[in-house]
Amino acid sequence: MIECDNCKTAQFLQITQSRVYFEDGEMINEISEKYECTLCGGTGMYSYSDDGESSISGDITKTKERPEFA
Repeated sequence: MIECDNCKTAQFLQITQSRVYFEDGEMINEISEKYECTLCGGTGMYSYSDDGESSISGDITKTKERPEFA
């Protein structure tokens, strides 16, 4: 789950930009998403590649927990 660091919830996050990269035209090689929190104005970027590498930056966090506020 991706959630806002400031608000501690994913409820107000919106994806403002999303890109999917294909290397061979069939398999997805990388996904990149830009987020914005409509409550506090925080922003962040998340990307994931097919080799299992992921990166996250800005005012967002990736958690394995269920959200505290839904």
